[in-house]
Amino acid sequence: MSPARRSHSEPIYRAAISLGIGLFRFWRLRRIETGLDNLPAAGGAVLSMTHFGYLEFALVEWVAWRSNRRRIRFLVTKRAFDKPGIGWLLRGMHHIPVDMERGAAAYAEAVAALRSGELIGVFPEAGVSASFEVRELKSGAVRLAAEAGVPVIPVAVWGGQRLMTKNHPVPLRARFGVLISFAFGAPIDIASTDDPRAVTDSLRKTMQGMVDGLQSGYPVTGTGQWWQPRSLGGTAPTPAEAAATEAERARRREQSRTTITGAP
Repeated sequence: MSPARRSHSEPIYRAAISLGIGLFRFWRLRRIETGLDNLPAAGGAVLSMTHFGYLEFALVEWVAWRSNRRRIRFLVTKRAFDKPGIGWLLRGMHHIPVDMERGAAAYAEAVAALRSGELIGVFPEAGVSASFEVRELKSGAVRLAAEAGVPVIPVAVWGGQRLMTKNHPVPLRARFGVLISFAFGAPIDIASTDDPRAVTDSLRKTMQGMVDGLQSGYPVTGTGQWWQPRSLGGTAPTPAEAAATEAERARRREQSRTTITGAP
């Protein structure tokens, strides 16, 4: 189905957006947005987004919808699609399932969607950053954009981690009135001859610079707060500490998987 036809036949997407907007209004979330003119009104693009919390996808969808009614198709793990209810919703919103062991099909589907004029949302850090600093990026976002012939648009979100994030349960009352800052960077055109790794490293620096700008202009002090990076006076783990914790978690998962399957 073409994007033009789909735009008039997506009741599930519209319903999900309406529910999200209702929730954010209930929480009385506040917004600061910069660079919205970098979000194209038409045509394909890869949105390369920071990942400090679990709701960034919904927050960016919210802002994009308010700006120009663009829909974003996210690359989502197949495990989520396999869950009752959630899978139905993801399929209805035309997000793209990613099998972590066989990712070629998802990659091809994303390239086709980009070429047909869709926005594809990617979290190139491949997981939530518990340090609230941009981690090393995977090169998939850059490779997708280069193959499809579309730009990468860096997107930074700050404050979303205060709603829901990794390793830190957030009380419901603490979500009311939270300020969320958004920055949409200038589109980055990528030639097929460019080195994906070099472009990806440059993209990470751009995204971290955008985060730095949002943090410096954030009107709520983060000194001593769990949601603030250690380097800025918060109590979040350092990047090295977060990486060590993640590595230990991965080791335990692998150990548990080996125990269950009986593999050597």
